[in-house]
Amino acid sequence: MAMTQALALVGSLSVLAVAGAAPAQGDTEKGQWGRFRGPNGTGVSAAATLPATWTDKDYNWTVRLPGAGHSSPVVFDGRIFLTCGDRHTARRSVFCLDARDGRTLWREDYPSKAHKMHRDNSYGSATAAVDADGVVLTWTTPEQVVLLALDRDGKDVWRRDLGPFVGLHGSGTSPIIVGDLVVLANDQEDLNVYGYLPKKMIGKPGKSFLIAVDRSTGTTRWQVPRRTSLAAYSVPCLRRRPDGPPELIFTSTAHGITAVDAATGKLNWEVPKVFPDRCVGSPICAGGLVIASYGRGSKGSRLVAVRPGAKNDNVEAKIVWDMTRKVPLVPTPLAIDGRLFCWSDDGTLTCLAVASGKQIWQHRLGASFFSSPVCVNGRLYCISRKGEVFVVAAAEQFKLLGRVKLAEPSFATPAVCNGVMYLRTRSRLFSLGGKHLRR
Repeated sequence: MAMTQALALVGSLSVLAVAGAAPAQGDTEKGQWGRFRGPNGTGVSAAATLPATWTDKDYNWTVRLPGAGHSSPVVFDGRIFLTCGDRHTARRSVFCLDARDGRTLWREDYPSKAHKMHRDNSYGSATAAVDADGVVLTWTTPEQVVLLALDRDGKDVWRRDLGPFVGLHGSGTSPIIVGDLVVLANDQEDLNVYGYLPKKMIGKPGKSFLIAVDRSTGTTRWQVPRRTSLAAYSVPCLRRRPDGPPELIFTSTAHGITAVDAATGKLNWEVPKVFPDRCVGSPICAGGLVIASYGRGSKGSRLVAVRPGAKNDNVEAKIVWDMTRKVPLVPTPLAIDGRLFCWSDDGTLTCLAVASGKQIWQHRLGASFFSSPVCVNGRLYCISRKGEVFVVAAAEQFKLLGRVKLAEPSFATPAVCNGVMYLRTRSRLFSLGGKHLRR
């Protein structure tokens, strides 16, 4: 057997092991919230130790962060990992906190140069990924996209320079860990698409690709070239197929919705030309469908539900329903118990039937959002841009359960692990709920 075939087989076996793991919700009660929006990006936890409303006296602890950022906390085995950046110097930092009391266990700083990005972006927008071996993260500047791994104590394990980044608004997509692979979507930009930029700002289009590297060494296991249009900010998810090996789901302007074999990167199916503008919110899998959206400016434009294809059986992927009003651009939808909750940027919360797309209810909350919702024990939690946590019943009828002010803006999505929720604002991290962890 050739070496490349042997590596592919090993990768297939390891990814298949992931596909046979326990349900995603269960991982949050085993000490894991290892990527953006938790296990496989579902945002769902079965924890029963969080309140629907609370006061400042109810926090387990609150700590001030060493910089700003939009990235979300990730948690593994009693340790919280978070990234941030200095608005003035562009210095990036990753740090590790003790979940029991919020004290800093270690911090690593990375000097950088200030560069242009969207006013709503930051130098700490990409959420890290974490597992038993440590943390994986990405730092991006116009000069380079860096993918790196640190061990549990913050020491470098490996580092990859993936080349320069082209994007008018800066970057923000996050890596994920799938079995023994680290996966990153590197969909960059062709600045000619804007049509109004001065010529001095326009150069060669960025080099777009999907990449999976070995979790232990950082060596490339597969890389898939992509067409370049607009930069994408969505984070992939894993679809556990009933009739074959698991596949990774990606979204972008240039390719629409793409499914590739998780072990090899081989294309399984694709729905092209469905997103004529930017993909920011991430795709999810629910009820046998893949659900994803895109938007333009400051609001969503279209959300689609796709029945996946099967290349070996000559079955093409098909859009089964779509939605074009009050669609989320930045917030990722959440599915639970056959219902899909779409939390739009302008604060309109829509509940749909996953199978049909039929609207069950819709309610205007009176706030704007970049954070994505999480669901804990039948309650939806989402933080507004001004830093107010809205708690809504994930039910057949709209019911507002709580509104709690965090006193400063927030663009980050909460993390939930071991019955505790971690909420990030511009300068602070809050620990709420669960049993107070003692030494």
